[in-house]
Amino acid sequence: MTDVPETTPTESTEQIEPAGPPAPAEAAETAVTAAGELATAEPAEVPSSAPRPTPAVPSPAALASRMAAKPAPPTVAPVVHAHSDSARFGRVSEDGTVYVIDGEDEREVGSYPGATAEDALQYFARKFDELSGNADLLAARVDKPEVPSKDVAEALKHLTSEVGDAKVVGDLHGLRERLSALEAKVAAKREAESVARAEARAAASTEREAIVSQAEHIAAQPEGSTQWKRSSEQMRGLLDQWKEHQRSSARLDKTTENALWQRFSAARNSFDKARRSHFAHLDETRSEAKSAKERLVSEAEALSTSKDWAPTARAFKNLMDQWRQAGRAARGDDDSLWERFKAAQDAFFSAKDEVSAAEDEAFRANLTVKEALMAEAEALLPVKDLEGAKSALRVLQDKWDKAGKVPRADVERTEKAMRRVESAVREAEERKWKASNPEVAARASSMVTQLENSIAGLREDKSKAEVKGNAAKAADLQSKIEAQEQWLAQAKAGLDEFGS
Repeated sequence: MTDVPETTPTESTEQIEPAGPPAPAEAAETAVTAAGELATAEPAEVPSSAPRPTPAVPSPAALASRMAAKPAPPTVAPVVHAHSDSARFGRVSEDGTVYVIDGEDEREVGSYPGATAEDALQYFARKFDELSGNADLLAARVDKPEVPSKDVAEALKHLTSEVGDAKVVGDLHGLRERLSALEAKVAAKREAESVARAEARAAASTEREAIVSQAEHIAAQPEGSTQWKRSSEQMRGLLDQWKEHQRSSARLDKTTENALWQRFSAARNSFDKARRSHFAHLDETRSEAKSAKERLVSEAEALSTSKDWAPTARAFKNLMDQWRQAGRAARGDDDSLWERFKAAQDAFFSAKDEVSAAEDEAFRANLTVKEALMAEAEALLPVKDLEGAKSALRVLQDKWDKAGKVPRADVERTEKAMRRVESAVREAEERKWKASNPEVAARASSMVTQLENSIAGLREDKSKAEVKGNAAKAADLQSKIEAQEQWLAQAKAGLDEFGS
């Protein structure tokens, strides 16, 4: 039984080019069928009994026209296969069977009827070269970082399966060794990818943890110090970062992913809850502030036409204090209410200022009188004649009261000048009283006597110390004597004030 080469559909029509041009009898195409039988296409025969038409002979001009219009038939290049060195690992028996040398063994791979031994070997060698080329392609792909090890491993597995029972001629032993080396490289690539994935997951986890920490920090801010608009924008930005990180970064394991998302979601929910609570409370507070300020505006508008200047001015001051304590309403409400409040306040004080300006003009004559009285009062200083100064001051005070009011801008200046004169006269009177007080004079005299006696005793003790030659004690006693003599001088000066 003769084996035929196992071919793919494209291989079944592969032609083996003969060494020379085919003989006329061999012009028909020859191929190997799927069942291994040869099929020969015979040329169609023309029956001898059929009448043969006599062709018309064209004129030279018509013949030239046809030749110019008809394109030349295309030239078909013969299929030429390169010589494969893999053929040296096979042989062809006398019956046309092709064998491959596989290590120390030899096995049959098929046959190629109608072809020379060399052509048959080359056919099976080229099939081996295809497998070898696929191995070279895998070797190049495994070194490319962008090609996943999984893809290379699947292709390598398929190629290894093909090599296992391949009907080819070539260095199968060397090819298997190359495939084994590729398996080792794929394993190393798979391990490197595993390490890289682990590192990428660790980095992604750290980055995701940073996003969660920022969200938790924002959520943990005290309500009173939170900038709600800015913090809300930051929270939205962190959510966008989370989504982008999920799309573009390494995938985390489900446990880590869920744990981080739970924290992130909890922080966002906590912040949203606090924000809603803050603004709900703020709305309530603003509503209360609005009601309070509406009441204050009504009171201010009622007082704006009052002519009772001093009490109304105090009432407006009190309303202003209440306004500051009422808090803020919504911006639009607060601004409109303040405009009404200020308008009422300005209306009152403008009217008051007009009246005050008229009064000030009327009081300028009184100012001239009081400035003259101030000059007379300041002439009493310093006080030399207490009784005369007291009598003159009383007359000036009566005139001062009768002179009436002065312009507001001059009230403090004039009153302060008169009070200064009054204080000087009063202090002089107090000093005179102290000087005439018998009890105080007796105490001053007693102090002088006690100091004089103490100094006399110290001088006596000093003399005794000097007699005994105790210089240190004598020096100490001298210091005490000098100190008490200063006190005695002060006491005598005070006693002189009492006339003693």
